Amino acid sequence: MGRFHLSDIEAAAGRIDPVFLRSPQFICEPPSEPCNADVLIKLETANPIRSFKGRGADLLVQQAKEPLVSASAGNFGQALAYASRTYQVPVTVFASVHANALKVARMKELGATVVAEGLDFDAAKMAGRRFALTNGIRFVEDGRDVETAIGAGTIALELLERENDLHAILVPLGNGALINGIGCTYKSKSPATRIIGVQAKGAPAMVESWQQSKLISYPTVATIADGIGVRVPVPEALDDLRGNMDEALLVSDDAIIRAMKLLFTLAGIVVEPAGAAGVAALLEHKERISGKKVAVVLCGSNITNAQMQQWLC
Repeated sequence: MGRFHLSDIEAAAGRIDPVFLRSPQFICEPPSEPCNADVLIKLETANPIRSFKGRGADLLVQQAKEPLVSASAGNFGQALAYASRTYQVPVTVFASVHANALKVARMKELGATVVAEGLDFDAAKMAGRRFALTNGIRFVEDGRDVETAIGAGTIALELLERENDLHAILVPLGNGALINGIGCTYKSKSPATRIIGVQAKGAPAMVESWQQSKLISYPTVATIADGIGVRVPVPEALDDLRGNMDEALLVSDDAIIRAMKLLFTLAGIVVEPAGAAGVAALLEHKERISGKKVAVVLCGSNITNAQMQQWLC
């Protein structure tokens, strides 16, 4: 038995703040044409925090009755801060000293206490855990706390309302909440649809751990996709993957940038590197989806002006 089920996801759809639900979904021709495929995009950036993480964070925080501590590369921290403001639950977020400045500023604007510590996300997570343990505060973790995956699973419910003939869904793979929620839903309601995780070549820990059925970590990551730049997998999320993911692909940063530019120049859509991972997989692995109908989750769009100038122009 898994840690959560379709019934949990269906119940969550009636509880999550509606501002995060019913995100746009449509066939997008610019990425479809170079891949010879029908590419449906699920645009999880049209909400107050510009990422999908508001779904799971809202579900998690609305049930909390105490202050929370967490760690984030930025998007989950924003989601927690937004929900914590809504439900009046204090939250402290640990972020790397190299974290995206836009994401850090937004976490603070939304009311979170932000602590900059550690050279990367996983180091910040370790610092957050120490702080929570020392101060007797609950530490919540994207991918480990089931609400994060349950909330993400509502994305799949929305896809299934209109699309029952998808060959595959390409999902950015970071801590695992997004793909585990989507995978759980599809395994119950449309098991023929393949669930494909996409991770950056410079941060392959989750993919390699899944492939080898053991936890593999790295001392560093080397990718611009900070939202999926995980070097130490979450064990619980890794266990969930074994029943929810069918295939995994790695993509280069060059492909991620090409995907970002394609979406921006031809479709008018701004996404951050992690958000473009699925489209990058379409570009680098065309042979796997040629002639098929596939969905891609665009999971975030928080990039700075400098990053936009560097990657989109």
